[in-house]
Amino acid sequence: MPDPTPAFIPDPTPDFTPDSTRFVLVQPSHAGNVGAAARAMKVMGFGDLVLVRPRFADVLVNDEALAMASGATDVLAKARVVDTLADALDGITWACATAMTPRDFGPPTFAPRPHFEALASSAHRVALVFGPERTGMSNDDVYRCHACLSIPAHSAYGSLNLAQAVQVIAYEWRQALGGFAVLSRTVDAQLADGAAVHGLLEHWRGMLEGIGFLDPAAPKKLMPRLNQLLNRAQLTQEEVHILRGIARKMGGRGRGQQD
Repeated sequence: MPDPTPAFIPDPTPDFTPDSTRFVLVQPSHAGNVGAAARAMKVMGFGDLVLVRPRFADVLVNDEALAMASGATDVLAKARVVDTLADALDGITWACATAMTPRDFGPPTFAPRPHFEALASSAHRVALVFGPERTGMSNDDVYRCHACLSIPAHSAYGSLNLAQAVQVIAYEWRQALGGFAVLSRTVDAQLADGAAVHGLLEHWRGMLEGIGFLDPAAPKKLMPRLNQLLNRAQLTQEEVHILRGIARKMGGRGRGQQD
């Protein structure tokens, strides 16, 4: 089994940022995949896209590519088209091929996550290379790379769409680099303080006595148990208001029934 943490050759000029990672698509044939790949890159904070001999020369301005980019058209606008993989890897010190097909010769194969954990702490300028949709990367192109990445997938069907593969690899690389914080989509609720919870309990005590559920002469441990229940619930102020409103309604109904 190959060592997931190979020795890296130090980069003598590590004057780059992690977001300078280059994504290379070799001979992409579908404009929609190119646009979707650009979108996958952008949502993970990457923007350096290079195409090697795409099927259509105008793919970067193709309507389908622009539509599938959906907000990432700036990535397409900055992308470059080159003739060879060697051109695409100019300035790169560590290239990762993405290929599922086993090869009897070439760079060692790793799952993305363990390889990226080691690579993230290096000073390399990284390129992630993806092959054509129909055939995947050629042997010669794989041989130009330092490592081969294989996304762990079900053995019966491990074929990912090009843009899907870009998304998975981009996500794993971003996580290795530190990831992005998950932002709350709702306003943090204000928790009720002890006085508010105590007031609620006293309100409920009166309501429970009023409906005959709590016998004040023999309360047993009902109120302490309710106190523990409310503590575990970590009520918000809004929830305290709701429960007190319920108590008011139930208390009024209890008095009405007693009448």
